[in-house]
Amino acid sequence: MTDVIKLRKGLDIHLQGKAEGKVIQLKSNGQYGIVPEDFVGVVPKVVVREGDHVKAGDALFVNKQYPEVKFASPVSGTVREVVRGERRKVLCIRVEADKEQVSVDFGIKDPSKMDGKAVVEALLEAGLFGYIDQLPYAVSTNPTVMPKAIFISTLRDKPLSCDFEVEVKGEEEEFQLGLTALSRIATTHVGCGKNASFIDKYKDIETHVFDGPCPAGNVGVQVNHIDPVNKGEVVWTVDPTVVLFIGRLLKTGRVDLHRLVALCGSEVKNPAYVRMNVGEELSTLLSNSYNSDHHVRIINGNVLTGCPTTKEGFLGAHSSEITIIPEGDDADELAGWIMPRLGQFSTSRSYFSWLCPKKKYALDARVKGGERHMIMSGEYDRVLPMDIYGEFLIKAIIAGDIDRQEQLGIYEVSPEDFALAEFVDSSKLELQRIVREGLNILRKENA
Repeated sequence: MTDVIKLRKGLDIHLQGKAEGKVIQLKSNGQYGIVPEDFVGVVPKVVVREGDHVKAGDALFVNKQYPEVKFASPVSGTVREVVRGERRKVLCIRVEADKEQVSVDFGIKDPSKMDGKAVVEALLEAGLFGYIDQLPYAVSTNPTVMPKAIFISTLRDKPLSCDFEVEVKGEEEEFQLGLTALSRIATTHVGCGKNASFIDKYKDIETHVFDGPCPAGNVGVQVNHIDPVNKGEVVWTVDPTVVLFIGRLLKTGRVDLHRLVALCGSEVKNPAYVRMNVGEELSTLLSNSYNSDHHVRIINGNVLTGCPTTKEGFLGAHSSEITIIPEGDDADELAGWIMPRLGQFSTSRSYFSWLCPKKKYALDARVKGGERHMIMSGEYDRVLPMDIYGEFLIKAIIAGDIDRQEQLGIYEVSPEDFALAEFVDSSKLELQRIVREGLNILRKENA
């Protein structure tokens, strides 16, 4: 029987512009770019040159520390440019797609007849292994350490998130193949919402139902409640779309990195879903799709955890949403904070939004205040449903106290777990950045 884990801490933010269930088709302009920074913890070593022709599935770069971990091209085409920044840091590898697509054939495989080692080798060969992350440190994992368990969260409950049930529709077989393959490596836990229609549909996994507000869908929160990570232990966390990537590879023998993306946000004219390849240029998607009469912020990913981008940007390796909201730098408000703000959202009772808990808001990107001293008010703990003391952990990271960080559970967290805490933080601290820096320092210390 599937167990139900009920969470009370958290916050649901209702925003305007959620994508409808319809899927629109767009014709790609053929420009792609793979950004190594999408794979946290990977030091890229480019293995192609400008002018080389690659097939879909050929490696564009490898992890310098673990050269067997390759990163595949999503399309066949010509490598047009290797974009570098300061100190020759690899920023992007641009590929111009062929009109007729050709893929490397890795061979059809039956995961039920494979062991864990064979599954890992198949993912390494096809350049998909790097899409798997790990806790601790919340980085792209490596094949030298096997996990005690694998976690997948199909519950996407952040504001305007892409609905995975819409994405998996028609590809249930591929999803099952991916789950079976991962279960050969370690016990595989799948977290889903209480209204998920596929709770008992899949086999070879342990299913857990999470009932509660955002961030119940965060895989880190689910790990904390199912099988917490202690020092010296490793668990793998896999995005459900990556499970589809794995299933397609096993079923067809080819790398297929297309995913369903939600074009959403209050500035989008017609929010909808669209099929795109990882690394596809956003200009085709964003052409005439949003209100351009004032400043907007285009976010590659979710509104809480994504990164600002432009029309010339590329779909992130782990992005299931392209979100467009007002920038807010051209807002002109009479009397500023003195006004009662009937149409503004607040987590306190400062505004009247608490009277309308289901109302949808068009929030902008303004911080509305400057960075100030951190006050131990418990506001992080109200939206952090994990068995850790969030405020004390942040203070330990800022102070550089590694022993204290370990005692307070830093091995269990990832930056996205503090996204809501950053949203409600009256001190206006960049909590996700602070957590990422703390994890990076800890990883170097323990290397």
